[in-house]
Amino acid sequence: MIQTINMNLDDTEKLTTIAKALSSETRIEILRWLKLKDLNVNEIAELLNIPASSSASHVKVLEEAGIIKTTLQPGIRGSMKVCHIIMDQIYVEMNTTKNMEQDVEIIKMPIGNYIDYRIEPTCGIVSSKGPIGPEDEPRCYYLPERVEAQLIWLGHGYIEYRFPTNKLAKKEVESLELSMELCAEDHEYNLDYPSDITLWVNGFEAGTWFCPSDYGGRRGKYNPVWWPDKNTQYGELKTWKITGQGCYLGEKKTCDRELKDFDIGQKDYISLRIGIKDDAVHKGGLNLFGEGFGDYAQNIIMKIVFR
Repeated sequence: MIQTINMNLDDTEKLTTIAKALSSETRIEILRWLKLKDLNVNEIAELLNIPASSSASHVKVLEEAGIIKTTLQPGIRGSMKVCHIIMDQIYVEMNTTKNMEQDVEIIKMPIGNYIDYRIEPTCGIVSSKGPIGPEDEPRCYYLPERVEAQLIWLGHGYIEYRFPTNKLAKKEVESLELSMELCAEDHEYNLDYPSDITLWVNGFEAGTWFCPSDYGGRRGKYNPVWWPDKNTQYGELKTWKITGQGCYLGEKKTCDRELKDFDIGQKDYISLRIGIKDDAVHKGGLNLFGEGFGDYAQNIIMKIVFR
């Protein structure tokens, strides 16, 4: 399956690996040929008039960067390594989540790394390659493949994560931010389907977002090609912030509960729960997007600012 690589300036290792792969005119020429047809190492050497050993070295660099893959196929003398290009697009967003002037800890949590949930249909999980388990079956949320999730949806209930606190020792927290891409959940996309989506930190409510829609009608920017147009496509990127003055969703204050009231640093983890309250006015479920779905190439991000 053709893939897309999404990066920003925080993806240092991935950026340098791909930059190295594309820094050679010879390797770029190899990619041009592979866009036309699959080739083995010897065929590449003949086309570019280079030694087979050099061809193999260039192929290895491109494969390590995830731009091509190789398979062994029977040849006249033993097996031969055939090269296939698998990367259709590479995006580099010139932004960063790091604040170079503050003492900041950034933790990126893949959406499949939840530790607890209570789910009612409609519900489901998909990776970038396809569904993980059957739709509308809450038991599939226990499948080991869930760690590959890129989109999770539920009609009612919650999903919970735990973030490590090892960096909090001997430091005083000034503020805590949590951001993720979200929307409501209907069976298919529905622009008139509101939901009250609530965030809890360490069991304490931090605020509710009124989401007006289960968004669709156009494709999400990062959705894989196999994802149907009739389904949910994208969400809104929402950021909750907890400070010494209270809790905020964007610029709007959601409650007066202060940072000290959330027991930050009292446990080995910080609990994050996102879901629908039992007494919510609009019980419209939620979609939670990972970096491979929706309009924003990110998972759940926790930003801890120290004094």
